[in-house]
Amino acid sequence: MANYAVKSIVPHLIVAGAAKALEFYKAAFGAEIVSSMPTPDGERLIHAVMTIGGHALFLVDEFPDQGDGSVMRGPLTAKGTTVSIALNVEDADAFFDRAVKAGAAPHMPVENTFWGARYGQLLDPYGHLWELNQEVEQRSDEEMKAALAADMAANGR
Repeated sequence: MANYAVKSIVPHLIVAGAAKALEFYKAAFGAEIVSSMPTPDGERLIHAVMTIGGHALFLVDEFPDQGDGSVMRGPLTAKGTTVSIALNVEDADAFFDRAVKAGAAPHMPVENTFWGARYGQLLDPYGHLWELNQEVEQRSDEEMKAALAADMAANGR
């Protein structure tokens, strides 16, 4: 039987304007650029590698004109995204503020959660949704269920 073990999962973000996106991710999330490969004409990036907190992400420009049936469209062109990128961070408020100053749009303010974290969401200028999660306290399943029930009751859900 073949071995189908996953060695790693690396998100591969598609954007319009990948070179500018690299600069945004550096400013907003402290990304380190490992490599980037432009097309021969220098107009787009065919592949880039960055790390955030030591974790790799790939980045590529949109290529909607490939003609081979490939789907290489970013969230802005596709008019939405079905995936979010979750970051576990040490200080969600500071991370959120830095990203907003760099050009991210607040999607959900950082607040305390029923699961014992400070949590918020940002939308980057390229249409990707980023979740920030800072563990504040560890809660048991029972504590989380009780806190969720109290939260839902308080908010009429």
